[in-house]
Amino acid sequence: MSEVSARKRIWGWFFFDWASQPYNTLLITFIFAPYIKDLIGDGAEAQAAWGFGIAAAGVVIAIMAPILGAMADTFGNRLRWIWLFSIMYVCGSFGLWWAAPGSFNLTWTLTLFAIGMIGMEFATIFTNSMLPDLGNKEELGRISGNGWAFGYVGGLLALVIMLTLLAENAETGKTLIGIDPILGLDAEQREGTRSVGPLTAIWYMVFMIPFFLWVRDPKPARPAKGATLKAIKDVVGTVKNLPKTPSLFAYLSSSMFYRDALNGMYTFGGIYAAGVLEWSVVDVGIFGILAIIAGAIFAWLGGKADTRFGPKPVITCCIWVLCGVAISIVFISRESVFGVAVGPESSLPDQAFYVMGVLIGAAGGVIQSASRTMMVRQAIPDRTAESFGLYALAGKATSFIAPFLIGVMTAISGSQQIGVTPLIALFLLGLILLRWVNPAGDHKQWDVAS
Repeated sequence: MSEVSARKRIWGWFFFDWASQPYNTLLITFIFAPYIKDLIGDGAEAQAAWGFGIAAAGVVIAIMAPILGAMADTFGNRLRWIWLFSIMYVCGSFGLWWAAPGSFNLTWTLTLFAIGMIGMEFATIFTNSMLPDLGNKEELGRISGNGWAFGYVGGLLALVIMLTLLAENAETGKTLIGIDPILGLDAEQREGTRSVGPLTAIWYMVFMIPFFLWVRDPKPARPAKGATLKAIKDVVGTVKNLPKTPSLFAYLSSSMFYRDALNGMYTFGGIYAAGVLEWSVVDVGIFGILAIIAGAIFAWLGGKADTRFGPKPVITCCIWVLCGVAISIVFISRESVFGVAVGPESSLPDQAFYVMGVLIGAAGGVIQSASRTMMVRQAIPDRTAESFGLYALAGKATSFIAPFLIGVMTAISGSQQIGVTPLIALFLLGLILLRWVNPAGDHKQWDVAS
């Protein structure tokens, strides 16, 4: 096979973000989650069920992520692992087609959703660990930001296709542009909206082709004898030694909280708007378009800011913005906006939530890109997959707690607004812990147990 240029390898790596983004955009946030609310009926009940389902997937990811990362470093051949988890992504997402109104099984639906989500998260560990191989230290912020922006554009295009051609309004049976769902899909059975599962799967399969054609893994495959046991020992040794590396320890702890809070916003944004503001799937989709456009633009700008100022001040600024949003959304409802009563026909709650969506998209895109480059600076030398496994662990160690707390708070209070208040505390904890992070990392202090 002919040698692939560095430029093609970078573009191939970008295509993973493009291919996988619809799982976040279409399934987790803007299309499938509001559809679950429509099927269940009660917004608070749907938010609680969604929280418990996401929490269960998060437990699996938190336990397995660092071990899989260490195994990839031991075995080599990260592309093989990406193939494996891509199959889970495709099977889990495609299976959501069977979440039909007349035969809806919540447990089975959440199980399929979790399979696809786990596949996406595990594949992301190994693609993220390839970032250091794509350029020098000064280039990584720009590369990461451009990749994230490219992914957002892919998510935006997929969302526009769903809204204009497939996802029907539950009341009218028409899509955003006033037509019946294409391909003869039955609006009464919500086949247009349910097609979000197969669309997400097919999108991934098509757009991962450039990734597998152009991305090369410089880590050679190694003998597998005893590698699994060694990987587990490496992870245990790494975790035990974390207190000896204060910067990495602080960063993993900080990101554990602020990324969990951000994921909570993404996970519950659509179902929150559907329940609190009584938005349809199409309304939530329009909200998503605004958020994604802001995310794409600011991820690109954030990559430039990352290159100039470094990731830490970029992350700090974004946390402040997101913390403000977390506080603000509690005070936006159909009846009032920041304590000011509004009539049932007022568009002010919708406009205020649109603004929140733009801020979430903008700050969320930037902070995720900058967090990825910060992890490269903090990563254990020659063990990037394990490092990103720990990064995934940090992102998921509390990710099952946040949805669980939101589920519990919502179930106890019966209020979706009160239910999302744990996000505020998570952002503040992340901001406090970030103070102890050294932007250059502390690699030389590593003494990992073998």
